[in-house]
Amino acid sequence: MVFEVKNLTKVYERRRVLDIPELRIEKGKVYGLLGPNGSGKTTLLEILSFLMQPTTGEIAYNAKKVDFSRTYLQGLRREVAMVEQQPILFTTSVYKNVEFGLRIRKVAKERRNQIVFEVLDLVGMRDFAQASAHRLSGGETQRVAIARALACSPKVILFDEPTSNVDIENQIIIEGILRDINRQKGISVIFTTHNRMQATKLSDHIVFLFKGKPVSSVYENIFSGSIRRDDRGDIYCLVHDKVMLPVQTDKTGQVTISVDPKMAKVLPAQDSPPGDNGLVGQVIQLTDEGGFSLEERYTKRLPFSPETESW
Repeated sequence: MVFEVKNLTKVYERRRVLDIPELRIEKGKVYGLLGPNGSGKTTLLEILSFLMQPTTGEIAYNAKKVDFSRTYLQGLRREVAMVEQQPILFTTSVYKNVEFGLRIRKVAKERRNQIVFEVLDLVGMRDFAQASAHRLSGGETQRVAIARALACSPKVILFDEPTSNVDIENQIIIEGILRDINRQKGISVIFTTHNRMQATKLSDHIVFLFKGKPVSSVYENIFSGSIRRDDRGDIYCLVHDKVMLPVQTDKTGQVTISVDPKMAKVLPAQDSPPGDNGLVGQVIQLTDEGGFSLEERYTKRLPFSPETESW
């Protein structure tokens, strides 16, 4: 295992943003971190890249417990690189941006030149070597930032939303780069995304985070609601102030409810069986996502568990 996490927490001003009892990341694999904004994805990346210390818990890197002292972390940071969502490049040429880490490490000039062009080739930016970095598009900037990280030969690269601020052409290119650096160089890759299809396509394993905790449910199908009773005394969960979902629960007030996409069935309106466990709507999108083919807005009957408020 490249990372083993136990009882890890991170607290900001009394707010617990991460609470991970256990997490294991295999060496040489691609992991996608999925979760809504505020679920702790970026915080977890910063801890795994040794840029931030957890409040409590233990992290082992390559089976050795991590000591978060400055001298110990210096060596680890040479092996683990992070590419941020909005990377900042120096206001100089693309070549000098990529070369910077090698110069700091006192790599010989001839070897630096070889490495720079090798990684620029990998990200498709060789022709931009002498271009001004601050004139690049968002996608080109991201690709140069990836090249800069690769130049220092890391064993692990972490990406925070690598395609969130780029056009579709660069998104496709960057997705290919993530696959290539894993398959060709054997680098372990961990990336965050809101795009479940992208995570399914690129990842060997997917980790879902919700409110700082790993969850088994798909995060897109987790909603906040409140428990209500109708005139007949039946219990419902009110979601978005307009959708009433029948549940069986002893809970009251505000709750979190999950909808299991594997349990959803789409039926023509005329074939809908009687009962309260269904919603009527209009299908506006169907997407094949590795065995799943439903997005959020559709006509469906929703079977629910009689024991919990998980559908």
